[in-house]
Amino acid sequence: MSKETNEELQNEPIENQEEYTDINAKEADADSEAVENELDLLQNELAELKDKYARVHADFDNIKKRLEREKYTAVEYSNEKFAKDMIPVMDALQMALTSTATLTDPQEHLNKLNEGIELTLKQFTTSLEKHGVTMVSHDEPFDPNIHNAVQSVESEDVESGQIVQTFQTGYKYKNRPLREAMVIVAN
Repeated sequence: MSKETNEELQNEPIENQEEYTDINAKEADADSEAVENELDLLQNELAELKDKYARVHADFDNIKKRLEREKYTAVEYSNEKFAKDMIPVMDALQMALTSTATLTDPQEHLNKLNEGIELTLKQFTTSLEKHGVTMVSHDEPFDPNIHNAVQSVESEDVESGQIVQTFQTGYKYKNRPLREAMVIVAN
């Protein structure tokens, strides 16, 4: 209400002032009730959001713990496929030992043993290659990342920087060296 209306009501008889006071009280009660209703709604919404936050946080913690367990399990059993592929190689070695025990002729014994070792080596190499382990090539130029030059010699047969002889075979896992090849390099 304006200031003039308020002054007019104050100058009027008391009956009108009581009416004015009743109207103001009713409006105040209505405003108060509206504020209380809004406060209740906000408090309910806050409680729901707190509950939702607690649930989301608990879900996040559960997912985090599950992923940690899965990561641990994956690391723990990461070599399982490799180990399964090595079992046939072990079987072949054991069979080689037991199959030659009954042979009496030393030459036949040696031939069978040699044949068994060659087959087992081939099987072993195939299993390693299946898992990304390869031999460093002897025919490629010297590369200090995968070769270790233990000696250099003059050679008329091989260009400078080429490998003349390999003392120890090197191996790579995918593109990363596992063991450098020990080689002699031509000057």
